[in-house]
Amino acid sequence: MYKLIFLLVFSLSCDSPSQIDSEEAAVPDKVSTTSAQNDNTDVLPAKLRLTEDELLGKINPAKDSSFSKIASQYTSKTNIYLRDETYDKFVQMAQAAKKEGIQLHIISATRNFAAQKSIWEAKWNGQRKVSGQDLSKSIADPAQRALKILEYSSMPGTSRHHWGTDLDLNALNNAYFAKGEGKKLYDWLLAHAHEYGFCQVYTEKGPDRPDGYHEEKWHWSYMPLSRQFLEQYNELIGYDKLGGFDGDQVAEQIDAIGKYVNGIAPLCKNWQD
Repeated sequence: MYKLIFLLVFSLSCDSPSQIDSEEAAVPDKVSTTSAQNDNTDVLPAKLRLTEDELLGKINPAKDSSFSKIASQYTSKTNIYLRDETYDKFVQMAQAAKKEGIQLHIISATRNFAAQKSIWEAKWNGQRKVSGQDLSKSIADPAQRALKILEYSSMPGTSRHHWGTDLDLNALNNAYFAKGEGKKLYDWLLAHAHEYGFCQVYTEKGPDRPDGYHEEKWHWSYMPLSRQFLEQYNELIGYDKLGGFDGDQVAEQIDAIGKYVNGIAPLCKNWQD
């Protein structure tokens, strides 16, 4: 009788190595998290890594499960998207603003490479005027033409809108935010947007931000994600990866990555969660 009990206890306490290995392989996250909790150690969320194509905007957000379609109450556009976490935080921010009589309205969100290429080439080839000019006729030099477009529009493959973290709010006109309802909205964003992780990346140009696009009071970026993606962009993307659009030959000459991709406001560049 005692011998039988001993054998049963021994068999229950001695799982085979192969069984233990298979169970750990099935739930590695649970094992590591439990261990960290037992050690009273903070568990940091894993960084979200993007591929080169994702960083360059070669995506379709409508078919990507990590993107959410923006509800009609927040935009008049159809089928525009933001990355899930960005959208969740925007909704929280919009609801808080609404309680103070301020309506946040998204007029542009994720734009993929193809969409940015369409905007860029329309300006490059003269189908869309820039400051009243047909640039294909008024600026023959490719580098100077690119710099004119880059006052407000990104080269394909260099836009923060590719990442699903950036959005344009209410009006594409700085004057709108200088008085009336626009000023009330902008002042609220300056005071509260950081509470939800958003930062105005293109502030007024000056000694602290000598390079990049002109000021865009409408353009706000969700920094907990976008600062990660900017780091990854600088690690993975070089001028050899930028191409496939009219005028791409001048990207390196005008330092599109150094001066425009990285030409953001110091507050955003040095963001701390």
